[in-house]
Amino acid sequence: MKNLLLCISFLILTTSCVSVKRYNEQITNLHSIEDLQKDVDKLYKQLKKNHPRLYQYTPKETLDFKFDSLKKSIKTPMNSRAFYKKLAPVVANVRQGHIAVSSASKQFNKQERKELKKKKFEFYDLDFEYLEGKLWVKANRGKDSTLVGSEVISINDEPAKKLVETYKTRFSSDGYNTTLYNRYVSKGFVYYYYKDKGYLDSLEITFKNKDSLFTKILKRIPKKEKTTEKLADSLKNIKPPKPSKEEKKEKKRLAKKRKKDNRKYGYISKRKQYTRNFNFIGKDSSVAYMKIRSFTNGNYKKFYKESFKKIDSLKTKYFILDLRDNGGGRIAEIEKLYSYLTDREYQFILESEVTNRTPFFKYLMSNTTPNGLKVAAGILSPIVLVHNLLHVKKKDGKLYYKFGESKIKKPNPLNYKGKMYVLINGNSFSASSLLSTHLKATRRAIFVGEETGGAYNGTVAGIYKLYRLPTSKLKIRMGLMQIEAPQKQTPDGYGVKPDVEILPTVKDFQSHSDPQLNWILKDIGKL
Repeated sequence: MKNLLLCISFLILTTSCVSVKRYNEQITNLHSIEDLQKDVDKLYKQLKKNHPRLYQYTPKETLDFKFDSLKKSIKTPMNSRAFYKKLAPVVANVRQGHIAVSSASKQFNKQERKELKKKKFEFYDLDFEYLEGKLWVKANRGKDSTLVGSEVISINDEPAKKLVETYKTRFSSDGYNTTLYNRYVSKGFVYYYYKDKGYLDSLEITFKNKDSLFTKILKRIPKKEKTTEKLADSLKNIKPPKPSKEEKKEKKRLAKKRKKDNRKYGYISKRKQYTRNFNFIGKDSSVAYMKIRSFTNGNYKKFYKESFKKIDSLKTKYFILDLRDNGGGRIAEIEKLYSYLTDREYQFILESEVTNRTPFFKYLMSNTTPNGLKVAAGILSPIVLVHNLLHVKKKDGKLYYKFGESKIKKPNPLNYKGKMYVLINGNSFSASSLLSTHLKATRRAIFVGEETGGAYNGTVAGIYKLYRLPTSKLKIRMGLMQIEAPQKQTPDGYGVKPDVEILPTVKDFQSHSDPQLNWILKDIGKL
């Protein structure tokens, strides 16, 4: 039995190594013109088949022309990464922010991955901000804090501005909104650089701080290992005292509490920060401030219940909800949060338009789905099928999926009734835009900042299909459901706009000032 298991393990490892090698060869080889053109056709066919609002912002004739022109522009063989650079800007013409094309990146075998985990790339520790046509270092999670506030002039001799403006053509906001681009490219600059250049061991970056130019080489360096201080020879044999029962119990209690708090607030270990933060500004409890970085992780129900219970008991006069740089997440979470912010019955989303009676099979049975998940989906197919058929109905010649959030709901008994402000920017996208739509349409809050990157009238998201193109191996992600609130605005294709527009500036960035939040505090007499 033991020998059999060893043989199976060896075969799996060997197969994995072979498939990794084959994949890497596939994406680096030059693909024929004909095969690349077929990939273009395959991608467009998938979009037409699965996307319920493909021509919402760009007419069919225009998109047809764009994809046809792309095919005609392929006049020489190219590898997958070069193809990605031509394909992504064309897909961005759909103007639907949840559609994304991924570049084909090198894969690593098990041993290589093990070695990679021992190091970290200093470049990945940097956070960036793109303001007034310049790229700035916003933060550094590494050791060199002197880089923070510096302008990035070039990376490996390529002008930083040229890189940024190129990357902005490879993704899209929802509709005609423009505020998302600078914010999103700032947040994802490292990611887009990797998609563009692939795996690198080092980078030469030229920075500018005030009038001084300097160059740094950022490398892959060994991760910091936990070390224990060596005791002096005379203390070597001295053992620390055994913890008492009470100390053990207290340590266990604190560890349990930390685990619960990490789940409740949504701990992000990479950044050592929480997804959800709640506190009071000033010396009293009159101004509550809630910063939500996303609606994706953690025990949100407990967090909102505890927060609004505290607000209610302390009779808080002002509530500030900060949705800046919140890229979205779960519909269930934003519906739960909204129940604490309204005092009337509401329908949070309409029934969602889909292109198929079984959208969850589209999600589960794509060519990127792991075989194990496909087997599980096959076993559970009767349940999934019944669920889909019960939730999908045909109306006026179209198919609609009914979420639980489509039902009429009552406000939470702890709903907040005081004065409310919402902070938004171009990175307020998807679910955070949907929540903002409700609060804006009902005039529940004063909005401060800049137009959201997500559309007021909804977005195509919900569940996704991830499809891999046969030749280039590029992946295309597309939403399968139109998610929208009952409220609408005209013209279509724009975000939730602020009542008080305050745009970020380099001066604010360099002085670490928050003019949007400061305006609110001044408005309520706290500044």
